[in-house]
Amino acid sequence: MVMILGIGTDLCNIERIEATLARFGDRFRNRVFTEREQHKAEGRPHAIAATYAKRWAAKEACSKALGTGLKMGIAWKDMSVTNLRTGQPVMHVSGWAADRLAGMTPPGHDALIHVTLTDDHPWAQAFVVIEARPRGQSQAAVAAR
Repeated sequence: MVMILGIGTDLCNIERIEATLARFGDRFRNRVFTEREQHKAEGRPHAIAATYAKRWAAKEACSKALGTGLKMGIAWKDMSVTNLRTGQPVMHVSGWAADRLAGMTPPGHDALIHVTLTDDHPWAQAFVVIEARPRGQSQAAVAAR
């Protein structure tokens, strides 16, 4: 049986992230974003702040889906977003976030984190759903039911 373990969403103001980048620069980037996330954002010269804002929102949404927010030990870099070649965003967790996810996942299940990102200046939004799927059950088998 597939089940939802957590849902989270966040809305982030792109102009606020742009101002934070201008004020704190690398100090902010290095505290919150992985090298890969920074490379992605900096490689989009017309959308740097929007790219960071979407990833900020994704981290906030993921921490909410994990049921903790950012107050219970999750570090910003414990959550990161990459993209498949198709552009689809993928959420990765490590450290305390991965431990929390493992603790939420029922025995015999694998956890899947679904994330979607969007922006429409001045807003960036992310939505995260954490799903538990019986181990060894493919997405196609779930969809066929």
